[in-house]
Amino acid sequence: MDLELRFFATFREAVGQKTLEREFEDGATVGDVLSTLETEYVGMEGQLLDDEGELQPNLNILKNGREVLHMEGPATVMEDGDTLSVFPPVAGG
Repeated sequence: MDLELRFFATFREAVGQKTLEREFEDGATVGDVLSTLETEYVGMEGQLLDDEGELQPNLNILKNGREVLHMEGPATVMEDGDTLSVFPPVAGG
């Protein structure tokens, strides 16, 4: 299946571009996609998933504009044509 991956702020710098079109196996989950990204991009290693495969705190991961934490978290199944947006933690005052 084909997915569109969007990156923001420091993650965009790590990937070197704003969006990627990538192919994953059918049935891949958000966790599968994030794990793949961590292994492929040095700047993302350990930034997306913890040692137990859960999302790192304060990340915003959106599947088609919806926060995956309100779905099934990293176990959320992706489907052909989905968009996954990856936002780093944001702080400010």
